[in-house]
Amino acid sequence: MIVPYAKIIFKICRAYSHSEEDFEDLYQEVCLQIWRTKDNFCGDAQWSTWVYRISVNVCLTAQKQESRRRPKTTSLEDHSKVLIDDRSYFPDESLAQLYVAIRQLPDIEKAIILLYLEEKTYKEIAEVIGIRAGHAGVKIQRIKQRLRKLLK
Repeated sequence: MIVPYAKIIFKICRAYSHSEEDFEDLYQEVCLQIWRTKDNFCGDAQWSTWVYRISVNVCLTAQKQESRRRPKTTSLEDHSKVLIDDRSYFPDESLAQLYVAIRQLPDIEKAIILLYLEEKTYKEIAEVIGIRAGHAGVKIQRIKQRLRKLLK
């Protein structure tokens, strides 16, 4: 049920976390929510769409909660968590740099580009995010431009 989608859950959680601890918490929470809500799946969409939607929603909710708890100003000494080093997970340096850049995008844009990288259609992306397919295409083009700037 979850195993076939573990890689995308992993990538989504990685993009929304800034430390190993955050990543582990997010990944566990996503899997827990998928398990808890599996009986609510009514088959209107594909199971993969359901998994993506839950993954993204859990990550977005966690981001909102974290931003409310996070003090307005923090110093490096305040961060006791180990920051994520994408190079250990992505042997290709350019892929690691891409995920560092993706982490800098606004939350919804992260979700959209991750789904795009998983070769989801505009329609599938739109279903997960809750927008029209045409709008998904426009957003993807803008996100690509932003990523190009971040990677330069």
